[in-house]
Amino acid sequence: MRKEEGDGAAAQHRSKAIRPAAYTALVEALTTIYWNKDPFELYVRAMLKDHSELLAQLSFQSSTKREVSGQLVNLQQANEARYLDLTVALMLDIADLETFPNLMSQQDGDEKVAKATAAVAELRRWTAKQREVIAEHEAHAVAIAESAKQAQDGRACAQAHEELKQRFIVMHSATNPQQRGRDFEGFINELFALYDLEPRAAYSLDHEQIDGAFSLDTDHYVLEAKWWKEAIGRRGLDVFKSNIERKGKNTLGLYISMSNFTSDALAVYSLSTPFITMDGGDFMAVLDQRIRLDELMRRKKRHASETGHCFLPVSKIFSEPD
Repeated sequence: MRKEEGDGAAAQHRSKAIRPAAYTALVEALTTIYWNKDPFELYVRAMLKDHSELLAQLSFQSSTKREVSGQLVNLQQANEARYLDLTVALMLDIADLETFPNLMSQQDGDEKVAKATAAVAELRRWTAKQREVIAEHEAHAVAIAESAKQAQDGRACAQAHEELKQRFIVMHSATNPQQRGRDFEGFINELFALYDLEPRAAYSLDHEQIDGAFSLDTDHYVLEAKWWKEAIGRRGLDVFKSNIERKGKNTLGLYISMSNFTSDALAVYSLSTPFITMDGGDFMAVLDQRIRLDELMRRKKRHASETGHCFLPVSKIFSEPD
């Protein structure tokens, strides 16, 4: 190759390289979009899920967010050709951010959001300047970001299940039944919200107290939840059945009992039932992510529709052939 051609190729490569100032803007934006280290680490790990060699060099536990951001961007810059797709994916993904929920939940959230907004705007300015580089890698970058979002959502979901599981275990050793009841209500609402079941907290009607309500698919459910020492008997289920029947015709019910149900109560509602039931075993299966809550409910509803029986233990679901 002639020298002129070599110089031209080198110049073309330099023109398509990411400018140092853009890397600096990436460090600043990555540092400021999260306040807490856990969601920051969750995001970085998701974006780097296909680059374990980079993750191995990041010191999440012993370093600050800024130090980790600097470590990462330095590694990308040092081997730009190899990591150009990843760098573009990070730049575009962060530059697209418009809201910062983690920052808003902090003290002085408005101030933190303003700082992040400015940092993201600066990064966005550099992505506009680097349009030629980005255009060549944008399609792959979008795929990386989408894959990262799925990984991040999965990790966040697993973390949420684990946190709820620890709360559930702690409630078993509670000595104050009233406090445990309030904690259990909050636990149920958070778990159901995790699955977008639109939970509604306890509310009162004339002569009636409702523990809660939620929606699944096109069905509306009223909820009764008990954590008693004794198993729930027929009278408890009869009262619940009457409450459901006073609602709209499309209303169903879910009765949760941490002390299970008496055999005579289940026998009465083994041929026809307007409600399904859950117990502690169901919750543990969901919290261990052996089955999704919404899928568990659908299986229980289908069982009730086909057999008329209100009770389907999760162990039986697991033993059924696919």
